Amino acid sequence: QVQLVESGGGSVQAGGSLRLACAASIYTYACMAWFRQAPGKEREGVAVFRRYGTATYADSVKGRFTVSRDSAKNTLYLQMTNLKPEDTAMYYCAAGWACAWSEQGYPYWGQGTQVTVSS
Repeated sequence: QVQLVESGGGSVQAGGSLRLACAASIYTYACMAWFRQAPGKEREGVAVFRRYGTATYADSVKGRFTVSRDSAKNTLYLQMTNLKPEDTAMYYCAAGWACAWSEQGYPYWGQGTQVTVSS
């Protein structure tokens, strides 16, 4: 059974950094992605990472967030720098084959990890 487990969330002040990790039980997907959902808002895509190493980012995080993967550990990372209060959300990793920005493109999801940024 496919499992995705996120870790690394926490509370930081604005301008700080966090690194999220998503450990996958297997890695056969074309894409993995990071999404986030703030209270009262819809889930939105943050970054999409394609199997062969290319990544695309939402405009709101470009230049601040970086996705990387450790193939040996089947783990996807989201390095977040210069965090802002508006980055506060539950962050989820997802896996699938559509490489889409829509959550409907991903059949597998982690449980989420909370990121809180205070001003």
